[in-house]
Amino acid sequence: MAETGTDILKAKVLLEAGELVAIPTETVYGLAGNALNTAAVAKIFAVKNRPQFDPLIVHVYDIQQVNNYVTDIPEKARLLAENFWPGPLTLLLKKQSIIPDLVTAGLDTVGIRCPKHALTQELLRSISFPLAAPSANPFGYVSPTRPEHVDGQLGNKIQYILDGGSCEVGIESTIVGFEDGNPIVYRMGGLSIEAIEAVIGKVRLQSHSASNPKSPGQLKSHYAPRKKVIIGRIEDLLQQYPAHCAGLLTFQKDFNSPYQFILSPSGTLEEAAQNLFTGLHAFDKMPIEVILTEMVPDNGLGRAINDRLRRAAASENP
Repeated sequence: MAETGTDILKAKVLLEAGELVAIPTETVYGLAGNALNTAAVAKIFAVKNRPQFDPLIVHVYDIQQVNNYVTDIPEKARLLAENFWPGPLTLLLKKQSIIPDLVTAGLDTVGIRCPKHALTQELLRSISFPLAAPSANPFGYVSPTRPEHVDGQLGNKIQYILDGGSCEVGIESTIVGFEDGNPIVYRMGGLSIEAIEAVIGKVRLQSHSASNPKSPGQLKSHYAPRKKVIIGRIEDLLQQYPAHCAGLLTFQKDFNSPYQFILSPSGTLEEAAQNLFTGLHAFDKMPIEVILTEMVPDNGLGRAINDRLRRAAASENP
């Protein structure tokens, strides 16, 4: 098991030595390494068993630091950063050669963001390099939102988990790129499309079914627990699957089942997003065969939640 604590100096020393550290963000926990050190980046792919065609996100402490790693920041990208950084927004920008091709899967763009978490902000300001940090879990599995999630999945492969408590947002960042100056959302996430469009106008949504993605988080099958996920009207699904072998993941409704997880007792999408991955992790510890779930209201953060549910259900996991 990995050591867990709040020692920023310990995390700094490990990262400077080319080792990996799990770090907290407002979205999910990341598996972090020196983004400018190809050997450290290679360790990230190896520890996660992540295919090298799937690019990584680079984390910095503010927009000024971004200038060191990209060739240009389009005006609409700058507007988004000024409004939503630090926060759950990743910008896909043309990279400088200092960013290794391994980080970007050979692409000429790099996903870069400024995370909103006091511990990780302090860590980023204490080191002289940015951090490449995908979610701290085996590739394709449910992202971790608590330090114990990281320890349970990767604790035997890394030395240190920087403990920042439970993640405030609970789903990954929204990724926005630009083609000919036009904004494209490559991954829905913790920043709603509505919030983005309020700042820069209409955006286009890119399909995520690519096998060679242009940005992180585009693969069709992802974010999956070890139990099969089935989406539908739960009342109807319970006619097909016995209640004693089914876990129920609901938005707000209580089915009075011993194997259920209610995403938001208060009925808010923000609470549902915060609890989504915690709920999926919980089912892996229950004596069930399948997870029956329903879509949440498809607006605001609900669109990102539904995206994660569809991709969890697309998994071929038994």
